[in-house]
Amino acid sequence: MTADTTIDTESWVAGNLSRLTDAIGTLRDRLRAGTDPEPAAPQALLDPPAAYERLRDGFGLSSFELAVVLLGAGIELDPVLADLVSAECGGRRPTFGFALRALPEPHWTAFTPAAPLRRWQLIEPSASDTHTSTAFRLSERTLHYLLGIDYVEPRLDGMAEQVELPDALPMSYRAQSGRLAALWDGGPMAVDGSASAVRSVTVAACAALGLGLLAVDASALAREREPRTLQRLWEREAMFGQHALLIEDDIGDDPAAVTAAQEFVRGLQCPVVVPQRLLPARRRVGRIVVDALSVPEQRALWQYALGPVATGMNGRMDEVVAQFPLEVDQFLDTVAQLDGPAAPVDGRAPDPIADRLWAQCRLRARAPMGRLAQRIESPADWSELVLPPEQLADLQQIAVHVRHRVRVNDSWGFGSRLRRGLGVSALFTGPSGTGKTLAAEVLANDLQLDLYRVDLSQLVSKYIGETEKNLAAVFDAAERGGSILLFDEADALFGKRSEVKDSHDRFANIEVSYLLQRMECYRGLAILTTNKRAALDQAFLRRLRFVVTFPFPESAERAAIWASIFPPSTPTTGLRVERLARLNVTGGTIRNIALHAAFLAAARDEPITMAHLLRAAQGECRKLEKPITAAEIGGWV
Repeated sequence: MTADTTIDTESWVAGNLSRLTDAIGTLRDRLRAGTDPEPAAPQALLDPPAAYERLRDGFGLSSFELAVVLLGAGIELDPVLADLVSAECGGRRPTFGFALRALPEPHWTAFTPAAPLRRWQLIEPSASDTHTSTAFRLSERTLHYLLGIDYVEPRLDGMAEQVELPDALPMSYRAQSGRLAALWDGGPMAVDGSASAVRSVTVAACAALGLGLLAVDASALAREREPRTLQRLWEREAMFGQHALLIEDDIGDDPAAVTAAQEFVRGLQCPVVVPQRLLPARRRVGRIVVDALSVPEQRALWQYALGPVATGMNGRMDEVVAQFPLEVDQFLDTVAQLDGPAAPVDGRAPDPIADRLWAQCRLRARAPMGRLAQRIESPADWSELVLPPEQLADLQQIAVHVRHRVRVNDSWGFGSRLRRGLGVSALFTGPSGTGKTLAAEVLANDLQLDLYRVDLSQLVSKYIGETEKNLAAVFDAAERGGSILLFDEADALFGKRSEVKDSHDRFANIEVSYLLQRMECYRGLAILTTNKRAALDQAFLRRLRFVVTFPFPESAERAAIWASIFPPSTPTTGLRVERLARLNVTGGTIRNIALHAAFLAAARDEPITMAHLLRAAQGECRKLEKPITAAEIGGWV
């Protein structure tokens, strides 16, 4: 706030107090004389008007109701007026009867519960034997408003949050805020989109209309035991503070909470923005949907947040934009959390700004998937993958598509031309243990992204519609975090659609169709693995961008796996890789044998030998019910 604004504010507070004092003095003189005093000389206009004038206009008070408010304020501020009331009423509080006798243009309806004075709790009546003897006082919040003291009603302050205008607002949000300001008629408006986008658009519209914005969670409204009282307090606060109310949807699929929020909105008489689904039935209002930020808008916000540092991105801005779709309020905060200028460590060059920004975004956007998926951490790299050249080339192409999809889809225009099928999806098929999950780990590390294994036992539900909800939760969370999704044994969920014989078949087919739709529009990389390719729906296979077949390893590939399976610090002696490679097993089985042999050797405090590997191989093959031939293990010991 500038110095000039502060001086204007102080000047208004002084002028407002002068106007209030004069109005109370006029009322005091009338009560003392019993007649209306001579009109005072006109005062200079106050901009904005005095608080009591705004109170009158905002709540539609009659001249008598305004006099009741001034009487309540005068008792608190004017000792002479307080003594006059005490002499007439036998106490410090005036009564309804006294107000009806002493104030101009009286009418009994002013004191009914539905009239403004009591509806919005401008006055607080006390219990009494008769209505005319009911004493009242001005509510504390109303008195402070008349004095020009600005704060949020304490009962609401704990559940409401003041929303601030963001430092930068994209052009699409500016356009939507202009639409909202133009359509808003002072009642409810439906605005849908991400929480941050709705906040940004709504607070910008409020700023254009000269309003502040208070946000409240719908769950807090649903827990309220006296919703009508709370509703009146919100309406009063909207007028006192010149605020609009933003109700944010945090109640999920709880039908009771949705109904409670709808009931709160019903009949609310103040500017309020609410998600479409929380509007009462048959309540027709204007609606705006705020779309996600476009790639150029994301890029512009990054350049604004980074400032001159953006020049150090070395052309990697598009990679950050592609992976981490942040909200408007996250860009500056993310940059602020960078650990300052990088310095050399042990003589090595410092991490460039692009690497540090990528790491910070990855940490910030880490997807909270809860029980539906588990984050996999693995140091695996390309050197650990033993595959034929064709399969390695396919995996490397997947990484290329993920890295450059923003350039191809947005800068080069393929996104607007194709519209569908822009997601990068891949199927890894092959026998168990051939490296499908390892390949997903390698891709995640190469792309510097989080890998989440989806738990199909938690995802698939026997209840109609629940599987789709769980799928939506997984894809939404992963998309916010720019994560890689791994669906192991995907044939359990994405099998062939069957002939519809009953409702269960129909809804099972809907689940597959829903997944096809989400896979096509998912921004990130989704990987499915299966050892039963024939069980997958052909329509599903056609929509996958990559299908990589992991073959059973040949002898040369098994030898390469055996040669790299032991860490450098593992003690070994007398190992014959060419003989170990004769054992006809997959890479996953080789890993298990090597690990089992390591424990056998550690128990005897010996280095790993061919004998340990023989015992481990025999145990692993018994587990798999695989017979071992003499040719496979001949010459091991």
